[in-house]
Amino acid sequence: QVQLVESGGGLVQAGESLRLSCVASGSAFSSARMGWYRQAPGKRRELVAAITSLGITNYADSVKGRFTISRDDAKNTVYVQLNNLKPEDTAVYYCNLNIWSRTNLRTYDYWGQGTQVTVSS
Repeated sequence: QVQLVESGGGLVQAGESLRLSCVASGSAFSSARMGWYRQAPGKRRELVAAITSLGITNYADSVKGRFTISRDDAKNTVYVQLNNLKPEDTAVYYCNLNIWSRTNLRTYDYWGQGTQVTVSS
């Protein structure tokens, strides 16, 4: 069973930075696609950034050039560096682990509990 634990959220002013971390339990991490999603009040959860097991990254247009996702397979940890934060970045940020099962021929998704990021203007 995979468990994901996020940390690093907080209250910052516009223009400041945060780094979120997500530690995964189990042995699936190195083979998994890792992602950061966010959900603001009254809005749907959206993808912020993702990184594959090969290190290929993709970002939401709204965060390109400001956010950077990275992973450390030795530590079972994925990070996202949030720079030049804006009030519209305020949301709960969730870590996601997505992995393909060769045995069951399907993908599995696991989620962390979320960490709050609040950006004041």
